[in-house]
Amino acid sequence: MDRQRVLSGMRPTGKLHLGHLHGTLGNWVKLQDEYECFFFVADWHALTSEYENTGVIKGSIQDMVVDWLCAGIDPEKSTLFIQSNILEHAELHLLLSMIVPLPWLERNPTYKEQQEEMSNKDLTTYGFLGYPVLQAADIIIYKANKVPVGKDQVPHLELTREIVRRFNYLYKNVFPEPEQILAEMPKVLGIDRRKMSKSYNNALYLSDPPEEIKTKVSQMITDPQRKRRKDPGDPDVCNVFSFHKLYSTNDQIGMVDRECRKAGIGCVECKELMAGNLITSLLPYREKRLYYLSHSERVTEILSEGVKKARNIASKTMDEVREAIGIK
Repeated sequence: MDRQRVLSGMRPTGKLHLGHLHGTLGNWVKLQDEYECFFFVADWHALTSEYENTGVIKGSIQDMVVDWLCAGIDPEKSTLFIQSNILEHAELHLLLSMIVPLPWLERNPTYKEQQEEMSNKDLTTYGFLGYPVLQAADIIIYKANKVPVGKDQVPHLELTREIVRRFNYLYKNVFPEPEQILAEMPKVLGIDRRKMSKSYNNALYLSDPPEEIKTKVSQMITDPQRKRRKDPGDPDVCNVFSFHKLYSTNDQIGMVDRECRKAGIGCVECKELMAGNLITSLLPYREKRLYYLSHSERVTEILSEGVKKARNIASKTMDEVREAIGIK
């Protein structure tokens, strides 16, 4: 029996950080052992917010794919490709946009939320409003059975399902309704306790060298009530302790938990211990990164092979779509 197909993408808008590693990327690595996975560089999607700064998109693509490979995405198991290399995505987006009622897009709960979050950018564009239609095209052109999403992305996938139902009703039963894989997305906070994000300048990047990691960890906010070394602390409200849970041994976690509460360990010592463990944990990643950065032709080859496979599937789907609509 053939494996079910999964599709997911990521926007190339800058370097990847630990939040990506423990969220989307970590989930992708697990999925590729169970499903036929297609992972794509969503460069057209990046244009919806970075249309005035397109240089960051092109400059981030190779670097982002290197991060994927270093994190454990295996091109022998998964198909990796760049969205804009498959023009069929754009054609299906255009055709779907003809049948999607405007209120479906306007009621999308993340539409206004994202406008507020990125208030420094003019997002009152057709492309930004129609983002979910392009997203639907990305998914259904490969007839994906499953899509990994966080809770905040569920409305987008439901809209995709509605679009599929409307297309199949109006024309012909071409597309399956993709189902969600509700992915666990652990909340990894930045050094200032806000959501880790490049826009907040608070991120620990996968590509950060050891000395930079040490510097950033030393700046992490700990228990705000612990103002002096002799004050007991509460690890449950300390951001550094949340990183210990990810990168330290069980014995070290227990020791920090116990000693912090009775002021037996200071914040400086606690941070140094965690930083060392984080650096050690990322060592295999850094070694792979050095390899791919010095063998960029291999990354190009992986993407080229992925584009060929993806285009073959997308082309066959579009033949079905044109025939169903009657414009072939």
